[in-house]
Amino acid sequence: MGQDIESVTYTREQRQRFRQKVQLCLDVFERMLAYSHFDFDRPMTGMEIELNLAGADFRPKMDNALVLERIADPEYQTELARYNIEFNVKPRELVDDSMIALEADLRASLNRADRTCTELGNRIVMIGILPTVTAEDFAGDWMSNNARYHALNDAMLAARGEDVHLDIEGPTGERLERYFDSLAPEAACTSMQLHLQVAPLSFADHWNAAQVLAGPQLAVGANSPFFLGHRLWAESRIAVFSQAADTRSPELLNQGVRPRVWFGERWITSIFDLFEENVRYFPALLPETTDEDPAALLEAGGVPALAEMRLHNGTVYRWNRPIYDIVQGRPHVRVENRVLPAGPTIIDTLANAAFYYGALRMLAQEDRPLWSRMSFAAAEDNFVAGAREGLDAKLYWPGRGDLPATELILRHLLPLADEGLREWGVSAAARDRYLSVVEGRCLTGVNGATWQTATVARLEERGIPRHEALQQMLATYSEHMHTNEPVHTWALS
Repeated sequence: MGQDIESVTYTREQRQRFRQKVQLCLDVFERMLAYSHFDFDRPMTGMEIELNLAGADFRPKMDNALVLERIADPEYQTELARYNIEFNVKPRELVDDSMIALEADLRASLNRADRTCTELGNRIVMIGILPTVTAEDFAGDWMSNNARYHALNDAMLAARGEDVHLDIEGPTGERLERYFDSLAPEAACTSMQLHLQVAPLSFADHWNAAQVLAGPQLAVGANSPFFLGHRLWAESRIAVFSQAADTRSPELLNQGVRPRVWFGERWITSIFDLFEENVRYFPALLPETTDEDPAALLEAGGVPALAEMRLHNGTVYRWNRPIYDIVQGRPHVRVENRVLPAGPTIIDTLANAAFYYGALRMLAQEDRPLWSRMSFAAAEDNFVAGAREGLDAKLYWPGRGDLPATELILRHLLPLADEGLREWGVSAAARDRYLSVVEGRCLTGVNGATWQTATVARLEERGIPRHEALQQMLATYSEHMHTNEPVHTWALS
């Protein structure tokens, strides 16, 4: 959820001062892009995985403070809801067998964390939305004890001026329509974020390529078909998060005001375009200022933190977000890909990452970029189709027209991903290990979403009520998750 803050309420004067400071940061950032030296000699990748805590009955366990205290590992952090934690993976280069080593490290770390959870009567579950969450879990003391979360909750509801309204209909006709008096539905959405450090001059190509890939990513990686007992989209997390964090009233929506959770509206030519849009279109939610004078610091040869610009950027929820950061005194920029859900297993998670990083590299360096032959609206349509239909989606591709997502991935994107990983220096063993998982999902028609829905359907055919079927499905899911066998190989209950 981003950097910590100190206040929960703000004055009108603070908001005006923050707007001025963000604009100053933006001006300084523009100068830095033109003249400063950014770190990109060794492009680094990073990963964040949001996790759910469940009890013995596989219902949400509001226990993250105790769990984090017992885990006592700085790589694990709090998240919005008390049944969420986040695992932050240390940045590393994408070379040789580094992904295979990362898989072993992730499994060892999560196993240690899970053993600690088990001692406390908890289980860690990697899944896009915990399917056993109910509306009752959103009442009372559901939010983690962090000032930022409380401030965001209050600011978003104040900006909207009324309760959160969810209205989502799935491909099978099941529909959820309900009002909520907090951001609790947003907290149910647990994702994996993939980071890639890039040169400022090549940021636009990488961001545009990431937007193009969002639809196929969702189609093959969907893992959130249930929310509040309803079967909705293959990746319901997209719709739930978009609507739960929408600060617009219906009237503002009808006026065409841009949503806070945003795919975007155009291809870009510079990372500056995105930060400038943040300033132009989105009012501050957390208007906290620092004492830094970024212009003076830059003139003195220092590296400005641009804290206000970064804080504001953290409250605009793009599915591919620009990041400015400083490590060991050197600034860098990176693309944060926020499209994918967590899970189902570590090997599935790394397969999703390998597919993204490999295909992204090739698309970003094409002589005739794909986005020069594809409207932005078409990319957004693919994004929605991938989220709604999953592996059953039909996606548009320049020169190919509309074709099944599985065909697009198997015939066109997997070869690109393999070549891209090879150019990264990833070993043949690692490429084969992870891309074969993506291939297996396409050939079998099984990803996390289809396995969940098929398992629940079988249980319901036996006369088991939906809420019990979801609990039984999640118990089986949890067992398979710990085997680290890819989801397309899992048996149906």
